Amino acid sequence: MIDISVSWKNYIDELIPKLNKACYAVRSVTPLMSPEVLRMIYFSYVHTIISHGIIFWRNSSHSKIVFKIQKRIIRLIMNSSSRNSCCDLFKKLNILLPQSQYLFSFLLFVIKNRDLFRSNSEVYKISTRYISYLHLPIANLTVFKKGAFYSGIRIFSHLPSTIKDLTYVAKQLKLALKKFLLTNSFYCLEEYFDWK
Repeated sequence: MIDISVSWKNYIDELIPKLNKACYAVRSVTPLMSPEVLRMIYFSYVHTIISHGIIFWRNSSHSKIVFKIQKRIIRLIMNSSSRNSCCDLFKKLNILLPQSQYLFSFLLFVIKNRDLFRSNSEVYKISTRYISYLHLPIANLTVFKKGAFYSGIRIFSHLPSTIKDLTYVAKQLKLALKKFLLTNSFYCLEEYFDWK
């Protein structure tokens, strides 16, 4: 469900009632359950709603509402006030921050679909230190730059080489990628691109 302007507003408008129901469900069972059980409920209910198609709708200006509800749910699970920062709560629960979940999903998408991307070695004859990187096409349109193809290349290219080397070992790659994103807790894309 995308609208003509490709803003994903219609899709996000459908997510919000589902997340509000999930928030109500978590609030209802919070006094009866431990944080460990609530975390399992989060992954079976909330996480599946949020992570579905996140690589497409995350950059929409309307997505902020989704993550406000997600933070409310995390605060309920941890019995925390709305004044406390959610960053530490996500870490304690071993749950990726919204931006880190976006990066995780995006990187898995690129890795699973490597055949859609060309490497610099396929494009250039000269051997440089970036020869093994994915080739980033020249783009002038902002819509294309914000799209999954272009963004995926940029995000993948910025990964540490120790994780890139695990590309063909799926289980180890997922674990290393999740550990990297949990450890660094990127709150925005700029933090990820500034990371060295």
